[in-house]
Amino acid sequence: MPHRTSFDVPPVLGLLPDAAVAKHLSRGMQSGQENPPQVALRKASTSLPENEARWRTAPIRELLGEAMTRFDDNRTAADAWLAPRLHATLRMTRAEAGDGRLWNHLAVLVAPDYVIWRHKGGEIAQSSRFSGPHYTQCFSRLWWAAELFRDGADYRPVEMACGVQDILNTTLRLDVIDHRPTAQAVLRVLERLISAGKPRVGDHVNALSAAVNTAGSTLVYDVLAPDTPPLVDELHDWIADAEDAPAVPWDRLPDGPDDGRVPRAAVDALLPLFDKLLAEAPLRRRGRTQEEATEAPEAPAVPVQRKGVSLEKDLPPWMV
Repeated sequence: MPHRTSFDVPPVLGLLPDAAVAKHLSRGMQSGQENPPQVALRKASTSLPENEARWRTAPIRELLGEAMTRFDDNRTAADAWLAPRLHATLRMTRAEAGDGRLWNHLAVLVAPDYVIWRHKGGEIAQSSRFSGPHYTQCFSRLWWAAELFRDGADYRPVEMACGVQDILNTTLRLDVIDHRPTAQAVLRVLERLISAGKPRVGDHVNALSAAVNTAGSTLVYDVLAPDTPPLVDELHDWIADAEDAPAVPWDRLPDGPDDGRVPRAAVDALLPLFDKLLAEAPLRRRGRTQEEATEAPEAPAVPVQRKGVSLEKDLPPWMV
């Protein structure tokens, strides 16, 4: 049965400034007891082009409704299922995805019920799940996880990444994950840990992430393991295909943009270093409950920052 909403959903996505969210986001909304003030929020937002299919909200609402139905007994498991499908539904460039106003609009005006369903801990969902950094905001973190951990058109690494909450809560925050071979090498180490039946996999992930981030920068890893330039035309063709693309499949992974796979040799070059870093990294047992371990701590109240993009074209006029 489709998930029903108790509020009017805008037909297309828009841009909602941080200030408007801060002004209107109440504890009643965060607890799910109140609906968003639609009139005030819509007045404060700017709609995206109605003639572009990729901005329509109906496919997103259908996807989120299915996630809430499928994973109501294990809500954290929804992340691995939803991330690749959200990315393949909401097709855009990194520059467009770096505008936090879009994610504000999705969380507050289009799908506040999903934010509460997925992230309500105790009495309320944290404000940063509605409007926050790309690694904390409910939908932004999933889209960026899919973007940074996919291997070209292959979303299988994304499922693995989002299946371990510490990847989303810790690793996704690191600038070095922008380097594709680094991201894939971290997942290769994770895959080995899981295959070996290592206990406390999340603690190992956190230890490795901290060590990788401390040991170098994106520039350093790019020298050790050069990546190939993305195929920009192929990415833009995939985005343009959104006009006629069918809805993403629910029982198999969709295809992402065929903009180039990560060089295997680059990943292999990093693995010995990452194995060494993990072996030498201090492993700290966290004194949290299992429920607490599924959620990231409240992010500081800072403005949403656009994620650095060096390989994208200029922003479209509606984002300026």
